[in-house]
Amino acid sequence: MSSAKYPKIVGYDLIQQIGGGGFSRVFRAVNVKEHRVAACKVIVLTPETSDKERKTIEKEMRIHSQLKHTNSALSPGFYMLLELAAGGDLFDKIAPDIGVGDEVAHFYFNQLIAGMNYIHQEGVCHRDLKPENLLLDVAGTLKISDFGLSSVFKLKESGRTRPLTERCGSLPYVAPELNSDRPYDAEPIDVWGVGVILYTMLAGNTPWDEPTQNSPEFCRYMSGEIFREEPWNRFNSDALSLLQGLLAIDPRDRFTLEDAFQHPWCIRPSQLAKQGAASLAQALTESLRSAGDMDLASPDFQKNTNDDEDEPMLSAAHNTQFTQTLMLFSQTQSGTRYTPHLTRFYASLPPDQIMPVVREGLISLGVAIKDAPPASGTLRLRIGGHDARKEAFRGWVEVESFEYHGSLGSFCVMQKDSGNPISWRQLWRALIQTPQMEPYVLRKRGA
Repeated sequence: MSSAKYPKIVGYDLIQQIGGGGFSRVFRAVNVKEHRVAACKVIVLTPETSDKERKTIEKEMRIHSQLKHTNSALSPGFYMLLELAAGGDLFDKIAPDIGVGDEVAHFYFNQLIAGMNYIHQEGVCHRDLKPENLLLDVAGTLKISDFGLSSVFKLKESGRTRPLTERCGSLPYVAPELNSDRPYDAEPIDVWGVGVILYTMLAGNTPWDEPTQNSPEFCRYMSGEIFREEPWNRFNSDALSLLQGLLAIDPRDRFTLEDAFQHPWCIRPSQLAKQGAASLAQALTESLRSAGDMDLASPDFQKNTNDDEDEPMLSAAHNTQFTQTLMLFSQTQSGTRYTPHLTRFYASLPPDQIMPVVREGLISLGVAIKDAPPASGTLRLRIGGHDARKEAFRGWVEVESFEYHGSLGSFCVMQKDSGNPISWRQLWRALIQTPQMEPYVLRKRGA
């Protein structure tokens, strides 16, 4: 996407859209002079922007500033310059319904509660903890993102707290006390959120649609029946004990973050922390490798490409042992390029022939599609819908030409704007396996 309509932000040019949702877009921003890369969240204001939406934006900026992030605001919109999480979504690396190993979950859960502890000490409640808001930097460190629904619940100077009243968040992740109209305490809300995230890391899916009587899974959780079922019955005793403490129905009985820090599952030494970034990336994507997903995302055509056209400084900023092992660099017509989305594949037909096949496959899956104007020779399709947990998703399918073994094929990327990364990966896999697409998808030789 061209950045010509956006101004230079304190020396940064907006190069490439890498995400978005609601009324905002997130761009990769580059300061060529200082050799620095960042993320820039652009929030466009229009005459239709309500006073409530403006106040929400201003609150998010104040909280980012309080949490040591740099902000910049220019009319007719807001431009927030933030750290770029070049490692992409944490949950983009997790196989659906499989999850990650105990050591990987332990490594990232401890980072998650350390980050949330800092946020709570600053008097801020996140209120929207979910997989799509957990990102990774170039070294594989977890980053908590998207403070659009957050709220200040405590004054740092006096320690005085206040109850919150606004109902917000996504149903699979919200705490059960939000089902009533009564005010609620801030910190237990986020503790419930980290509990759902821990479950999702271990199981590869969320535990229920919503924490109400409308969810059969949640009802079986409350009765205790669910602990005899997969995947609950395969969690080790320490992990299960921690999950039950974090997901206590009554917020008065729920663990605090300090309880989590002191829990036996958390206090044991991390084996992954003693190893390098490459070992971390290997362990993180083990389930994807076993499922064959990495063979689809990076077939390795052993093709000689012209890397000079790939903005070498821009890619170098993301080129680490961690991102290389994650295979966040794709072979494209113009050379090896940084591509943070592992939901990608190569096809044996050129773009003008594969795009109708993609459309047909998505329609067969019940996905809403809309044609979009090509950008710099790339064919684009806007897609959206709801996943099995009734969560909305939106994103793009982008197709560009790719030459391999003397033939013209396509490089296809599914880029999520909003929604659960695990559900997005399920959609990616489902599209590849449709009868329409499967014959044309290229795989790693021998896979």
